[in-house]
Amino acid sequence: MVGQRIKERRKGLRVTQTQLAELAGISVNTLYKIERGQTNPTLETLTKIANVLGMEVCLQLKKPQKIDS
Repeated sequence: MVGQRIKERRKGLRVTQTQLAELAGISVNTLYKIERGQTNPTLETLTKIANVLGMEVCLQLKKPQKIDS
């Protein structure tokens, strides 16, 4: 899901994977894997990509669930 959104935004801005990877300071291979859902990027990597694409990374906390012991 995250990778697909990154890919859609990148294409909408007419930026190549090579350009985005260079601007974000990550490898093209890493970006390729993120866009295809083949890896779980770190928050740091997501933030780098989001900054280049003019996006924002948001974390939403769920309500705690009761755990039965």
